[in-house]
Amino acid sequence: MITNHTEELYRDWRSRPLPQYLQEELTSIAEDPEGISDRFYRDLAFGTGGLRGVIGAGTNRMNIYTVGKASQGYAQYLLNKKRENLSVAIAYDSRIKSEEFARRAAEVFAANGIRAYIYPELMPTPALSFAIRCLGCDGGVVITASHNPAKYNGYKVYGPDGCQITTEAAREIQSCINALDLFADVKAAEFDGAVADGRISYIGGEVVDAYIAAVSGERLCGDGELDKHVSITYTPLNGAGLKCVLRTLGENGFSNIHVVPEQEKPDGNFPTCPYPNPEIREAMELGIQYAKKNGSDLLLATDPDCDRVGIAVRDGEEYVLLSANEVGLLLFEYICERRIALGRMPERPLLMKTIVTMDHVKAIADHYHVQVIDVLTGFKFIGEQISLLEQRGELERYIFGFEESYGYLSGTFVRDKDGVNASLLICEMYAYYKAQGRGLLEVLNDLYDRYGYCLNTLYNFQFEGAAGFEKMQGIMDDFRQNSPAEAAGLRVVSVEDYQAQEKRFADGRREPIQGLPKSNVLKFWLEGGCSFVVRPSGTEPKLKIYLSVSGDGREHVRALENRLAEELRKRIEG
Repeated sequence: MITNHTEELYRDWRSRPLPQYLQEELTSIAEDPEGISDRFYRDLAFGTGGLRGVIGAGTNRMNIYTVGKASQGYAQYLLNKKRENLSVAIAYDSRIKSEEFARRAAEVFAANGIRAYIYPELMPTPALSFAIRCLGCDGGVVITASHNPAKYNGYKVYGPDGCQITTEAAREIQSCINALDLFADVKAAEFDGAVADGRISYIGGEVVDAYIAAVSGERLCGDGELDKHVSITYTPLNGAGLKCVLRTLGENGFSNIHVVPEQEKPDGNFPTCPYPNPEIREAMELGIQYAKKNGSDLLLATDPDCDRVGIAVRDGEEYVLLSANEVGLLLFEYICERRIALGRMPERPLLMKTIVTMDHVKAIADHYHVQVIDVLTGFKFIGEQISLLEQRGELERYIFGFEESYGYLSGTFVRDKDGVNASLLICEMYAYYKAQGRGLLEVLNDLYDRYGYCLNTLYNFQFEGAAGFEKMQGIMDDFRQNSPAEAAGLRVVSVEDYQAQEKRFADGRREPIQGLPKSNVLKFWLEGGCSFVVRPSGTEPKLKIYLSVSGDGREHVRALENRLAEELRKRIEG
């Protein structure tokens, strides 16, 4: 329902000298109260993930004005911390308006006396994290909506350590943004003029060279231990990964690579898959077709900003998609095995993962005497922990970090998940085992035989618009206030409430959850070591349910997972 406030905002925007495409959009919804309401009922929320929203006109949309306001707020935040010699690095992906938004951000920083370094072409998100550290910047911005559908774009902010900003920094930046008038208070230089006078500089090829060298430095095998004839089909899903991934693989001896032609060139419309997300089978289908045609051993797919990787491996005439949890298990086992063989396993090694990533990996960690650190959902929290290690002089303890949403990092040269790093590591791992006459599926099954079987699945429930947002909040409140006593016939033994920062046991005991910031997440532990997590997405209008089911026998585990998923679906959908 349209309110007086949203109507006033709509009329104000229509009275402004906006670009023609925005004026036309506003004119087209003149008789559409719901369309007006959805564009103006709120400002885009700025959180630790920055901004993310549908591209279009309005305060609840991604456009040059909301990007300008966010940049002005971020600039003010930086100026409040340090008055002189400030600099920011900027990158962007292949999405619609990404380059335009990146240039607007640079214009705003330049107008505020902050030197802006911007990549001259689209680049993977981890290359932004690297550039911040390499150039000694005070922060950074990448324009991306990661793996969201084509109608979305986003604005991610990074700190001077190359990690996404902390919760506290996000609050301070949001406060600076809230104090601004979107039209009156945003300063912006003219881009070409700012380049000419040095306020905006292009990031040079030497930074990219250093990034690729750092990725290559994470190798764990010499060429003589690998079968370099591995046949690889690669798709960047019309995103930013093509140049860096191909160059990295090529420089490390992987030459038998076929690129999916329809998904090779950058295209923010993502014409071959509406959801360019390697977590989703639909996004991998075209790659699988080409892998079959080429007879490839391995399919690699990076998402539009190349911080996530999905894979499929050949199994006879078919291809099997591996989940991020499965790939994470394989990579962790491989890293431990190779580090020990090379004498490179540090004292008190650390594995980092998110609370929704499989707990089963702890069995492997125990075997190799690796400590596991659990963090909140989002790779930024792994990045934070790496920076804390650096502050304590213990950076060498970190050996691997991963999350169930297809993010991996084996080094500390960046502070975010890295699709280029993961692509090289996956190919090297495949070539290493192939040289031994083993496939990844065989290795994975050996791990299950050794450590037990565990099934981890994610279910998404869509809630669009203002009404959907309210319904999603109501569901979270219901789970929090009316926690189930059992699920799928299994007793609930405890609930971890990360918003209340306490763990509640079925017998009434309570324990504080320490060392993690507040977050709207609930984790239910069931008898037998099974669990499920409920949380709203921080970047999309979705409620996410993560199931982790383990037990004796694969059929038993799958049946139990099906029962648990169906019970939760009925509760959420009513």
